[in-house]
Amino acid sequence: MLKKLFKSFRSPLRRAHQSHSSPEVLTNHQHCIHRGDISRYATSVVERLQQAGYQAYLVGGCVRDLLLDIDPKDFDVATSATPEQVRAEFRNARVIGRRFKLVHVHFGREIIEVATFRANHPEGDDEEDSSHLASRNESGRILRDNVYGSLEDDAQRRDFTINALYYDPSTERILDYANGVHDIRNHLVRLIGDPTQRYQEDPVRMLRAVRFAAKLDFDIEKHSAAPIYKLAPMLREIPSARLFEEVLKLFLAGYAEFTYELLVDYGLFGELFPASAAALKANPDYTDELIRNALINTDLRIQQNKPVTPAFLFAALLWPALPARVLKLQERGMPPIPAMQEAAHELISEQCQRIAIPKRFTMPIREIWDMQERLPRRSGKRADLLLENPRFRAGYDFLLLRESAGEQTGGLGDWWTVYQDASDSERRGMIRDLSQDATGEVPRKRRRSGGKRKRAPGADAPSHD
Repeated sequence: MLKKLFKSFRSPLRRAHQSHSSPEVLTNHQHCIHRGDISRYATSVVERLQQAGYQAYLVGGCVRDLLLDIDPKDFDVATSATPEQVRAEFRNARVIGRRFKLVHVHFGREIIEVATFRANHPEGDDEEDSSHLASRNESGRILRDNVYGSLEDDAQRRDFTINALYYDPSTERILDYANGVHDIRNHLVRLIGDPTQRYQEDPVRMLRAVRFAAKLDFDIEKHSAAPIYKLAPMLREIPSARLFEEVLKLFLAGYAEFTYELLVDYGLFGELFPASAAALKANPDYTDELIRNALINTDLRIQQNKPVTPAFLFAALLWPALPARVLKLQERGMPPIPAMQEAAHELISEQCQRIAIPKRFTMPIREIWDMQERLPRRSGKRADLLLENPRFRAGYDFLLLRESAGEQTGGLGDWWTVYQDASDSERRGMIRDLSQDATGEVPRKRRRSGGKRKRAPGADAPSHD
């Protein structure tokens, strides 16, 4: 496929640090994209805008993915038309956005996103109406970026060379402003412009570089990779709500394990999950194994088109930091379940300062963790009540995850695996066996002058290795 992609295309040998006003033009004989590969709705949007007298192209990730023989998840359009002009052409369109207006053109469940060409804001512009201009903070991060521009301007302000590609379905030509095709050929993620400056403009670009490298199995070009470790702390300046969305893109796209490796290598993981990074340093084997197993399972479920929930993912990412906190509270005399609940509240509150995990996920996280204290308590009717708990399955799966990372639970996972499929009589026998087993949670009854022996506080606490 790559051989066909570059048939008759002579790529320049120079490195592409900047986009250029004159693009490389690839005809339909020089690339592998065909109109049939493209959403007919996306093609119709482009052609309708062109017929109305505007410039319009498919742009960015959809072009990149088509060149790599990957099915694009969506199709984006860039145009010289303003959002209001786009809206006037399509009755099924809606203008969205505040920081920078976009247009969503709806075709049933499919949405084609249309953006007006944008430009970098010129330094030192003193126009009074700054609400429509880009501005930067002291570290160089762009706070507003609302400047319309030309096609060439739009290519210049894009982050990576592999995203500065424009495809015209009418002529079937690709316009390559930053030698992006050359970098696709060499499996490189490369920033346009000076890497340090571009990361300072928007530190999330560091996460995007990792995400593209993981998704495409590319390397981050050495000059683009060099500043990341040093600039990683700039992620602390990013709003926590935005980081939540970025983390979902990182870990719920089918390549979470490789993404995790890159985040750790570049010092980004600790900026996203500081408590987990501390646990990774203190107990590297267990922490890495548990997180990695959770991410492998997430990737597998996505490949199998099974549902995944951010709650289980965040529960796994944060769990290694939790047991030590629970133990400290227990050492102060707090019972196991309240200790778990207090430590969970503290850890999640700290994490939400970095990544704003919504309450609809933090509540299930806490319930999954709480279940880890309840699963060892199986005497009497407790086991059956736990089976009826709506969080049982997630808690049980999490228990198996802990065991896969090496936690010793006395065969608790196997016990629950058997118990779920056992008959009523078999279940009663399993419960009786617990009371007769000296290693079980229920101690043997012993006769003493004072009556039945009372259970010592904390006797039911599970092991936290």
